[in-house]
Amino acid sequence: MVKGANLLLMFLLELCVLGAAIAWGFSLDVPTIVRVVAAFGAVAVFVAVWAVFGAAHDARIPVRGWKRAVLEIVWFGAAGVLLGFAWHPIAGLVLFLLWLGNAGLRLLWGQVYAGGAEAPRPPAGA
Repeated sequence: MVKGANLLLMFLLELCVLGAAIAWGFSLDVPTIVRVVAAFGAVAVFVAVWAVFGAAHDARIPVRGWKRAVLEIVWFGAAGVLLGFAWHPIAGLVLFLLWLGNAGLRLLWGQVYAGGAEAPRPPAGA
């Protein structure tokens, strides 16, 4: 049950990253249209990076090992910085420290997707 809660925390932290991007965009001291574009543009960048490299089983370019660690450090670190700018630096630090604890437990409990043989993809056009 505790291990499942750790995976739930990872999912919630991923959602917090998107929330931090939105909060940052809407906190800018610019016209409203620019805020909206910045907020959703930042979310689009985070989603694209996670979809291409980070999604555990269906990433387009899956990264494993130290490359995955760097991806997560940069991804969650950037969200912490944006949350710090949008709200308070302590909030950004708390987000990053929660991720750090979660990552440590995922490593300890073997909850990190190690890859191995990739599942076969259907042929193009099928």
